[in-house]
Amino acid sequence: MSGEHGVRTRVWRNGTVEADNFPFEQISDYLSEPDCLVWVDVCAPDQARLSALADELSLDPHAVEDAVEHRERPKASRYTTHMFLSAYEISFDRDDGVLHVCQVAAFVLKRALVTVRQSEEFDMDQVVAVWDENADLIKFGPKALVHGLLDVLVDGHFAAIEALDEEIEKVEDILFEETRASIRQVQLRSFALRKALVEARRVILPMRDVVTTLMRRADDLHPELEPYYDDLYDHVLRAAEWTESLRDMVTSIFETNLSLADSRLNTVMKKLTSWAAIIAVPTAVTGFYGQNVPYPGFAKHWGFWVSTIVIITLAGGLYMIFRRKDWI
Repeated sequence: MSGEHGVRTRVWRNGTVEADNFPFEQISDYLSEPDCLVWVDVCAPDQARLSALADELSLDPHAVEDAVEHRERPKASRYTTHMFLSAYEISFDRDDGVLHVCQVAAFVLKRALVTVRQSEEFDMDQVVAVWDENADLIKFGPKALVHGLLDVLVDGHFAAIEALDEEIEKVEDILFEETRASIRQVQLRSFALRKALVEARRVILPMRDVVTTLMRRADDLHPELEPYYDDLYDHVLRAAEWTESLRDMVTSIFETNLSLADSRLNTVMKKLTSWAAIIAVPTAVTGFYGQNVPYPGFAKHWGFWVSTIVIITLAGGLYMIFRRKDWI
C-alpha cells in the first residue's frame, strides 16, 4: 500500500524487513546505520517533494531533473554519491494496437534505493513481490533491489514483444486475402504495429547498456549477485534480438503488401487490356463494313452473316488465348 503523499518506504535490517511506510523524515536516520537497507518510492512527485528528497539524500540536481523528464532515454549514469538509472515498463494493448510506456527512474545509493514513477500505471507491488520471493538476496545490498526492479521491467518487455509477435502473425494470416476489408485491415494494422515496434525498440535496445553499466563495477556487486545479473543480461539480449526480428517481419509485411498491390494492379490491367482487345474486334469489323463503298456481300444477307461469323471467331479466339494465359 502506498504511503502518505504518494511516498512509500521500507527498511531492511540485516536482510530482514523491519518497517514499512515509516515517516519520510526518518530516512537519514536509517541510512546512518550500517546494517540497514532503505527503499523509498515516490509516485508522480511534485517539485517540493523532489527537492526535499534530493536534500535528504544529497542527490545530484541533474539526476533529479532526469528523473522527472518525460521520454528520457533509458540509461545508467554514475555520480559522486550515487548511480542514476532510467528505464521503462511497456505493455501492448491488443484492442487499440497502442504500446503504453511508463517511465521508472531509480537512484542507487550505498545503502538505499529510491524509485521515482511518473504515474500509478507501473505497479510497484509486483517488484516488492519479487523482493519478498528472493528475500535471501536482500542482504547483498541495493544491487539486489535493482535486480528485482529490472527483472520485472524486462519480463514486461518480453510480454509486450510476445503480444506484438502474435499480432504480426495475425496480420500475416490475412495478408494474402483478396477482400477489400482484409486489404484495408492489413494496411491499418501493419502501420500500427510498426509504430508500436519503433517505440518498443527505443525502450528495449538501450537496456543492454544499462545492465552493462550496473555490472561493470565489481566492487559494489556482490559475487552472489553476479549470476543473477548475467541471467538478466541474457534476457535483455534475447529481448533485443526478438525486437530486431520483429522489425524484419514487419518490414517483410510492408514489402509483401506493396508487391501484392503491384500484382493486383497488373492483374487488373491485364484483364482490362484483354477485354479491350476482344471488344476491339467487333468494332473493327463493323467499322469496315460500315464504309460507304461496295464490298463483298454489300447489301446482301450473306454479307451480314459473314461479318458476324468473323466477329465471333476472332473474339472467341482472343478470349481462349487470354484465358489460357490466365489474363482474364
